[in-house]
Amino acid sequence: MEKSCTLLIHFDKGSPAIANEIKEALEGNDVPAKIDAMKKAIMLLLNGETLPQLFITIVRYVLPSEDHTVQKLLLLYLEIIEKTDARGKVLPEMILICQNLRNNLIHPNEYIRGVTLRFLCRLNETEIIEPLIPSVLQNLEHRHPFIRRNAILAVMSIYKLPHGDQLLVDAPEMIEKALSTEHDSSAKRNAFLMLFTCAQDRAINYLLAHVDRVSEWGELLQMVVLELIRKVCRTNHGEKSKYIKIIISLLNAQSTAVIYECAGTLVSLSSAPTAIKAAANTYCQLLLSQSDNNVKLIVLDRLNELKSSHRDIMVDLIMDVLRALSSPNLDIQRKTLDIVLELITPRNINEVVLLLKKEVVKTQTGEHEKNGEYRQMLIQAIHSCAIKFPQVASTVVHLLMDFLGDSNVASAFDVVIFVREIIETNPKLRVSIITRLLDTFYQIRAARVCSCALWIIGEYCLSLSEVESAIATIKQCLGDLPFYSVSEEGEATDASKKTPQPNSITASSRRPAVLADGTYATQSAASETAFSPPTVVQGSLASGNLRSLLLTGDFFLGAVVTCTLTKLVLRLKEVQSSKVEVNKATTQALLIMVSMLQLGQSHVLPHPIDNDSYERIVLCMRLLCDTGDEIRKIWLQSCRQSFVKMLSEKQLRETEELKAKAQVSHAQPDDLIDFYHLKSRKGMSQLELEDEVQDDLKRATGEFVKDADDANKLNRILQLTGFSDPVYAEAYVTVHHYDIVLDVTVINRTKETLQNLCLELATMGDLKLVERPQNYTLAPESSKQIKANIKVSSTETGVIFGNIVYETSNVFERTVVVLNDIHIDIMDYISPAVCTDTAFRTMWVEFEWENKVAVNTVIQDEKEFLNHIIKSINMKCLTAQSALDGECGFLAANLYAKSVFGEDALVNLSVEKQADGKLSGYIRIRSKTQGIALSLGDKITLKQKGGS
Repeated sequence: MEKSCTLLIHFDKGSPAIANEIKEALEGNDVPAKIDAMKKAIMLLLNGETLPQLFITIVRYVLPSEDHTVQKLLLLYLEIIEKTDARGKVLPEMILICQNLRNNLIHPNEYIRGVTLRFLCRLNETEIIEPLIPSVLQNLEHRHPFIRRNAILAVMSIYKLPHGDQLLVDAPEMIEKALSTEHDSSAKRNAFLMLFTCAQDRAINYLLAHVDRVSEWGELLQMVVLELIRKVCRTNHGEKSKYIKIIISLLNAQSTAVIYECAGTLVSLSSAPTAIKAAANTYCQLLLSQSDNNVKLIVLDRLNELKSSHRDIMVDLIMDVLRALSSPNLDIQRKTLDIVLELITPRNINEVVLLLKKEVVKTQTGEHEKNGEYRQMLIQAIHSCAIKFPQVASTVVHLLMDFLGDSNVASAFDVVIFVREIIETNPKLRVSIITRLLDTFYQIRAARVCSCALWIIGEYCLSLSEVESAIATIKQCLGDLPFYSVSEEGEATDASKKTPQPNSITASSRRPAVLADGTYATQSAASETAFSPPTVVQGSLASGNLRSLLLTGDFFLGAVVTCTLTKLVLRLKEVQSSKVEVNKATTQALLIMVSMLQLGQSHVLPHPIDNDSYERIVLCMRLLCDTGDEIRKIWLQSCRQSFVKMLSEKQLRETEELKAKAQVSHAQPDDLIDFYHLKSRKGMSQLELEDEVQDDLKRATGEFVKDADDANKLNRILQLTGFSDPVYAEAYVTVHHYDIVLDVTVINRTKETLQNLCLELATMGDLKLVERPQNYTLAPESSKQIKANIKVSSTETGVIFGNIVYETSNVFERTVVVLNDIHIDIMDYISPAVCTDTAFRTMWVEFEWENKVAVNTVIQDEKEFLNHIIKSINMKCLTAQSALDGECGFLAANLYAKSVFGEDALVNLSVEKQADGKLSGYIRIRSKTQGIALSLGDKITLKQKGGS
């Protein structure tokens, strides 16, 4: 068995001091050397050395020392040495230190008395403590508060010993008397704590007798009072009305720690709207008054909990919570926005959006390095508000469109996604959005943002003037055509611009050069080595943004441009009566497409055009040359219809998620409901009446009913020994965040008493046993509940194994029963979660650990296999159901989950149905840490065949 330890110091044993050297230093008169020697001795003892020869030397040469440091080190030494023999009896030589301790307890120096009293708090040996009790009690009335407060703690420690109530029979009465006359706040707190721990009724009586003065007590005592109230009300729920008034009076205390604990206690004891509102107001005040970011995050967590259980009350405080956005910390801002977005109602939406708009404007003028990320969060929040309440979209959409050219690409992309959704859901804003988009299109510098903006232009430019403006804007952003030209010698040149040459040149050697604005110039050289080969240079801000992006080789954007032009020309044919204008626009569009193909197939760019983009551009050219009514319908109507369907599915998915988050509770048919209207209200305050109502509502709706899924609990019971073993054991495993609790039931199936029965456990993986269970004596055919706590540090799969060891009276050897291994599953650590497609792709790129598992299953249906994998690894499928519909022989889906440690788990499943009906493909797992990727891969390998 491991010994209890109250002192732990790191010590490098690389060069341990020799015991003789320590002994010599202790015997000398040099106090600094004696101090150094004592420190070495203590550290060696803490690291497993015994040093039995030093005890007598310390008694002879260290005990008489008057130096305070030496005396404190002596007490540390006495604390950690072994004071009992193998049978648990106190060693005879310990009597030598009793007289010294008694002398210290009556020492004229207050420090010596105080540290000795504190030392007694850590002694468990009754034989050593008993002769010192009279001296300890004398110190309860000492004039110095430092001694009195430590004397009270010593009395409490002695009283809590196994037979301490016999050593100090009247200790609670003495402490209560001392409490009534004490003026020092720390000593008063210690006295009240002693009564709270050892004589709770006396503590309650004292509290109720001085209820009007609680607000005047010190911070330390008020904290103990709150702890007492929580404990009393947990054991006797009916008495909480006595203490609510005390808690509310403490909400106005000077100490922020007391105020925080008050609010938490109030929420845990009462559901009355008045009490909850008082607690919420307290949290909001702390949120604004505290400068520590950690405190702000903790308070936001408490507000988030209140939001889940008391949303109606939190709605009224939404503007107070929003004031936390003044903090420059991104985590605080993100958590604040998450809370606020779930508290928005038609009454407060305008105020919230107005404040968010002001915050967006502030990010333009501020110079904080995180402004881009904060702006992105604000844009996403405004997006969410506008989707829930379309009436506010008109007030924010034009402001946000100023950020389409933002240097933060993620922020600009969020804006264009917002615009795309708003233009569909708010038809009245279509004209103004299109006009503003065409005016600001040239400012966009990111290819992803350009692609989405072009799609909006192609789908929502409906009138003749809009279509013509859109075509003109795209042409202007593409610049002059062609993108490059070919000289007579076959070299790429540009006839419009030439670069001046510093040397005399000949016309025999010519090479193209791409200038900073995206155009080309001819440069000549007299020899092959005089100049470097041509390189493509990014277009400057002065040139068209589309031209600059195309010249970097982004032909996917080129394909989007051609599709947009195709839609615009097709719509122009519907709204334009003049065939001449239509033919002119068609010709210009075809010229742009041909120029893109020419650029893609040239050697000017380092990479040629990809096949997908090439085929897309060619398809658009064919459509413009020969368009049927069906094709026109697909291009001008079906795309929009698919987008509308996607939005409706997104809204449906969000609704389902909200329903899933909602707490579903059921009341039993025979549950008691008290009708408070029929109760006597004499002596009840308004707060108590409200509390009665809330309790009745909770009881009626089943909110008091906790997880009663007995079948699920039975699944978590693991048999550890066989039915024929003399000791039967089974464990109920509970995984709670960072802890695993094993509740082991041990049954003695023999007719003999089992002595020193011990559950010995060991772990493998990132698991750590917190403390070893103690020894027990088990009567014949009796049982014992043994609890073991295990800390978890990562999501790697771990194993717990061990034995049950015991002795019997007629067998001298110890009997060992080997236990079955307990495998801690990764599924206990991860839970399904939701994230956006953009966030999923970003994490997929950033995460460095990947585990690739080949599909090997007897399941022959792709969707059935996907559902089996989702069920097996407890993840959420992010791919929309509509994307999984149909029978094509292929299936690709993204799955996502989050661990209790905040780790993200990403899974991509890609399968194909072979000609023989079997499925093939890969399941790829990515995570930031190695453990979760490996553990999930092992789980998938084990489960994917279709077994249980």
